[in-house]
Amino acid sequence: MRLLCFGDSNTYGYDPRSFLGERYPAESRWTDLLARSTGWEVLNGGCNGRSIPAPVSAAQLPQADGLIIMLGSNDLLQGCSAREISARMERFLMPLLPTYSHILLVAPPPMKQGAWVTEERLLTESAMLTGAYEALARRLGIAFADAGLWGVELTFDGVHFSEAGHRVFAAGIRAALECREVPPCSLG
Repeated sequence: MRLLCFGDSNTYGYDPRSFLGERYPAESRWTDLLARSTGWEVLNGGCNGRSIPAPVSAAQLPQADGLIIMLGSNDLLQGCSAREISARMERFLMPLLPTYSHILLVAPPPMKQGAWVTEERLLTESAMLTGAYEALARRLGIAFADAGLWGVELTFDGVHFSEAGHRVFAAGIRAALECREVPPCSLG
């Protein structure tokens, strides 16, 4: 199985303690942990600061059997609402549906109060993103996972995973991928 994990700094493995966008070591990043625990080829398509891009064709992304996508946090930080983010995600996913046999849409853990999260709006909208993504996954007939239910530890900034958070997230993703329900598989 070859999986493309397309996301932002939490997929990239960004270490918020760094000054220059450095990453946690490979043994702490969720994508590497997933690869080691499953034996699958896991492509890390994470990029610091990525928001949901304009629609792309599957030819613009690496070939893979499955796609795991977790984006939306940077869109929230840029002022978008959960509803606007869900609409962006739908436009992004539509051209990819025929190409990937398995797509897992992951709602990021809701933000918490921290150095980057000082507005109540961010807390509210990040919590609402889960419901918006779950409804989108149902409409598109793809799998869904709510990372907010997994107890992922966030760092001082209120957005980024800690190293322990990456371990918990990797376990949650693995369980979501092994789910035997008919999509969308919503895990709690």
